[in-house]
Amino acid sequence: MELAVSHGFFRYADDHPVLQDVDFSLDCSSILSILGRNGAGKTTLLKCLLGFERWNSGATLIDGVDIRNMAARTFWSRIGYVAQAKNTTLSFTVQDMVVLGRSVRLGAFAKPGKKDWQKVQESLELVGIAHLAQARCDQISGGQYQLALVARALAGDPQLLVLDEPESNLDYKNQLQVLKVLHQLKTELGIGAVINTHFPSHAIELSDSALIMMPDCKTIFGSAKKVINEENLSRSFGVQIKVLNANLKERPNYAYVVAVSGASKDL
Repeated sequence: MELAVSHGFFRYADDHPVLQDVDFSLDCSSILSILGRNGAGKTTLLKCLLGFERWNSGATLIDGVDIRNMAARTFWSRIGYVAQAKNTTLSFTVQDMVVLGRSVRLGAFAKPGKKDWQKVQESLELVGIAHLAQARCDQISGGQYQLALVARALAGDPQLLVLDEPESNLDYKNQLQVLKVLHQLKTELGIGAVINTHFPSHAIELSDSALIMMPDCKTIFGSAKKVINEENLSRSFGVQIKVLNANLKERPNYAYVVAVSGASKDL
């Protein structure tokens, strides 16, 4: 499956453009990271990509078909969405929350059957929280809840995950767990991802391609190795940035991304 955005343009009513001429495509067995400063439009881009907001011009395409011409059930059977995790007051058990991800595979009035509960178990095992199946969502940690949201998306058997800042507000251990799960899904199951992230180091380590949000509302797209560089990151984030290879045996593709001075001279 191929996901693409063709010449996407978006502005909120009576406001300046947020996104201009967004143009990219990816094989859905690969990982794309979206990078940019706060307020650059990363979440808006995901909303337009998924059809929550309508492009003013341009389109999101799956295998060349505009998603506006696609049945919602067809679209959501292919795409799994993981929103930004927030504190929850849900008293559902984790497995009851995850089984909601099967709704796209069920009829309008159907109840989950044996196959659906098996998929829930598989999804929980994939993200490493099967032991929390009976725990209440409001009594687990933020990191555990984030992984439960990933499991819910996986329960729908998607071909691609779309995740909005999946590592934000997590400690080191849970950040590593999220990165490990995404890498495992790609390499072992061929399930790729589109990820909004504030961590260029994670994008360098994990991604095949990258989309960098620039101050002029335009974007730079290309292979992660080529476009995640000091010049592009400095322009995007508005500070001088250095990228230093870590040469860690445990994480061979990891690099430190460090802000070293004030405003970028290009801004």
